[in-house]
Amino acid sequence: MPPKVLVVDDNLTNLKLICELLELDNFEVLKAHNAEEAVQIIEDNPLDLILMDIELPGVDGLTLTRQLKSDKKTKEIPIIAVTAFAMKGDAQKAYGAGCDGYITKPIDTRKFIDQISTFIKGISK
Repeated sequence: MPPKVLVVDDNLTNLKLICELLELDNFEVLKAHNAEEAVQIIEDNPLDLILMDIELPGVDGLTLTRQLKSDKKTKEIPIIAVTAFAMKGDAQKAYGAGCDGYITKPIDTRKFIDQISTFIKGISK
């Protein structure tokens, strides 16, 4: 079975690019445009990885990450922040909220799959 990844991003261009890269590499991709959609998808699907934008409408990605990491049902799902926030200290904020990884936008399409694959247990690449 292909790894199942949830991409949470309110920017349609970023969402489309990330999803296309994942799908080209045979990942099963689920999409959410905000935290509320993400929570519903997470409740209904076992996931191997979550790619989380930080700047979301309503509940931001760091708040959602904190919630997921404090819940025994979801705390083991790796979460990677994929964000345009690249100022000094932004990565530490993401890790402090519970993110397992941090990738800045614009993403490097040549390295992206390798960057996320290390966070998926048992991936056969």
